[in-house]
Amino acid sequence: MQSKKEYANGQKVYEQEGEVLTYFFKTGIVKARGNSIDGVMEGEWVFYRESGDLWQVGHFENGQKHGQWIRYDKQGKLEYDAQFANGKLVDKKK
Repeated sequence: MQSKKEYANGQKVYEQEGEVLTYFFKTGIVKARGNSIDGVMEGEWVFYRESGDLWQVGHFENGQKHGQWIRYDKQGKLEYDAQFANGKLVDKKK
């Protein structure tokens, strides 16, 4: 987990509620949200652009990218669909 708890404007950088960890932009908009078990990213994570639009959805296993990762462009169209295994890219479709 990050050590910086607040931005200069007082907005919190992250918030842990149970196993759900949420990161914020300095504007207060959600940057990313997913499970964090003992400080390690696990399972599905969802990432957003500062505009609040969906950017990517991916999966972690033991803190490494593992499984499907989908990224969207600024217009909300699929940019790519990738597969990871133990943090390494194994397939990527555009």
